[in-house]
Amino acid sequence: MHLLKTLCAIHAPSGNESTLKNYILNYINLNIKDFKVKPTIIKDGIQDCLILKFGTPKTAIFAHLDSIGFNVRYGKELIKIGGPKTYDGIELVGKDSLGNIEAELYNYEDENGTKHIEYIFDREIDRATELTFKPNWREDDEFVQCCYMDNRLGVWNALEVAKTLENGIICFSTYEEVGGGSVGYLGKYIFEKWGVKQALISDITWVTMGVKHGEGVAISRRDSGLPRKSYLDRIIKLAKKSKVPFQIEVESSGGSDGNQLQKSPYPFDWCFIGAPEDNVHSPDEKVHKKDIKSMTDLYKYLMTHL
Repeated sequence: MHLLKTLCAIHAPSGNESTLKNYILNYINLNIKDFKVKPTIIKDGIQDCLILKFGTPKTAIFAHLDSIGFNVRYGKELIKIGGPKTYDGIELVGKDSLGNIEAELYNYEDENGTKHIEYIFDREIDRATELTFKPNWREDDEFVQCCYMDNRLGVWNALEVAKTLENGIICFSTYEEVGGGSVGYLGKYIFEKWGVKQALISDITWVTMGVKHGEGVAISRRDSGLPRKSYLDRIIKLAKKSKVPFQIEVESSGGSDGNQLQKSPYPFDWCFIGAPEDNVHSPDEKVHKKDIKSMTDLYKYLMTHL
């Protein structure tokens, strides 16, 4: 889990994913000798995204690099990046022109009844500085817990699959936590260049009344997006054949890179497949190790058989 721990600690909120992109490029360069197939790497002209192309691809994995966080506004006020939890006492980290920052979040209500989020720090922080949750990695025999399992675990999963992938594409996308923006041109690129129109979304979902810790990776029938039933039926048939533990998710809210593929002008089929986590969008996101294993096992099987 050392790689996952490292990924969770990298500062890469939406709009500033370059540090994580560069880390992944370095990781691939250091480990590519151990990959079954050496991928073609596309990294120019697609902002802070990455595309890895293996062999003759039919299916693409999408995993978003960005995380939630905060921007410093005026005074000590904070503006959300995405939908982070905002309870008092959350520890935040970042860096501005004067150096490293370790601050604390607190909430207050002004005389007009308007609620604000602010930081506690011993000086004023530069405007627009990004602050993210301070990493606190915890691990035992059953669980791993830290900020940004969403979606560093999805990225880790894609990198694990990459080691043995013979035919396929991995797209590392950006901006997912603020509604997307990169998936449209990534989808355009892989459809027009290689004719790929099948996708798996390597992202993290929620523990709910119907999706539990330790019972396998979640295959989402729907969230706020509605993927095509015939494609999902194929995936679930293959999942049963694989003997990998999985759960079926059905939700009315939430979204992912799949929603952006569905809105693109290209005929993509997509399916969200991810381990469930507790304490969503907080510093304490928690995932069961059995679900992590089943996620990677199922992705390897599907990328071979789809």
